[in-house]
Parts: sequence; C-alpha cells; structure tokens
Amino acid sequence: MIIVHHLNNSRSQRVLWLLEELGLPYEIVHHQRDPKTMLAPDSLKAVHPLGKSPVIVDEGRTIAETGAIIEYLVEKAGGMMRPAAGTPERLAWTYWLHYAEGSAMPPLLMKLVFSALPERAPMLMKPLVKGVSGQALKGFVDPQLKTHFDYWESELGKTAWFAGPAMTAADVMMSFPLEAADQRGDVRNGRPRVSAFLDAIHARPAYRAALEKGGPYDFA
Repeated sequence: MIIVHHLNNSRSQRVLWLLEELGLPYEIVHHQRDPKTMLAPDSLKAVHPLGKSPVIVDEGRTIAETGAIIEYLVEKAGGMMRPAAGTPERLAWTYWLHYAEGSAMPPLLMKLVFSALPERAPMLMKPLVKGVSGQALKGFVDPQLKTHFDYWESELGKTAWFAGPAMTAADVMMSFPLEAADQRGDVRNGRPRVSAFLDAIHARPAYRAALEKGGPYDFA
C-alpha cells in the first residue's frame, strides 16, 4: 500500500490527485503546519531528513520530490497519463515535469517572501523593509512572473493541456504553480486559457475526491 505523508496546503495535494486519477490504492498520514510559522512539523523529519512534503513510502522505498514521485507512480500504473516514448508529446511531458519546480516556482516563492517580509520586520524597520521589498517586487519579481504567466497562456493556446491534446501527469505537476499564481497574483487577468485550465482541473472528479481526502487546501 502506498503511504502518502500529506502536509496541509502543500504540493502533496497534487500527489493525492494523481493517485485518484491513476486509481492506485493509498493511505494518507496527515501532517499539519505550525499555525504561526506555517512550517512543516518535525514529524516529517522522521520520514525524510529534509522534513518536507510530499513524501511517499511504498514497498520499503521512501520517495521525496513531487517530480520523482509522479514519475514513480506513473511507472507503477503502467505508464498511464504519460505520452508514448519518442513522441513530441513525451518530450513536452518531461519538460513540464521539470519546469514546474525548476523555473515556475522560484519567482512565486520570491513573491511570497517579499510580500510577507514587511509584516515580519521589527516595527522600526518596517518602512525600510517595505521599501526594499516593494522595489524587489516591482523591479524583478513581478516582471518575471508576468513572463511566466504569458508563457503559460501561449503554450495552452497550442493544445488544451501542457503536453498535448490529452491531460497527462505533466498537468498534475503544473497545477500547483498555476494555483499558487492564482492565489498570489493576477494570473487569470487577460489569460482565458489559463483560467480554463484551472477551471477544468478543479472540476475533475478525481481532483474533488483528492480534496475530500486531503482536507482544507487554500489553493483550490
């Protein structure tokens, strides 16, 4: 039985969604963020040294990192939700699987950090920190995000999904960056294809089933 160590409001939600799509049996071990720091609990360090989610345990193997987990689960399901080898769609599938965390998430994380810094700064430092954070957001982070958002809109204009005409595990991988962008930015503004993608994944029965099992998820 696949065990998913699931952290609320985290990347592990898309692992639950993929498992529902693939029809693989699994169990969930729930972990809750610290309500003040929003950091993962120490209980996850007992599963993996980095103490982060998602982590799955299956047949004595402990697997971390969403991309690696997705590849493992797709292989376990006999290649479901993965285009055939040697096709342009397979190359796109591999690209988006790596792009999601390698390129898309860093500026979204910077957006979160710089937006939160002023509130966390000491009272006397707040004006200075707010000014520095505002300049970083305006001069670097927000332009970077716009470039990525427009890129998604353009690519989704070629096919309805990121790796071809059918939904694949690459779309599951890309769901978190788009959901994070929807929460932290104006990704839907003027981007009907991105909006349609988000609406489509949120309407899927497997997505809804994963939400019910995973618990509250602010990005949906």
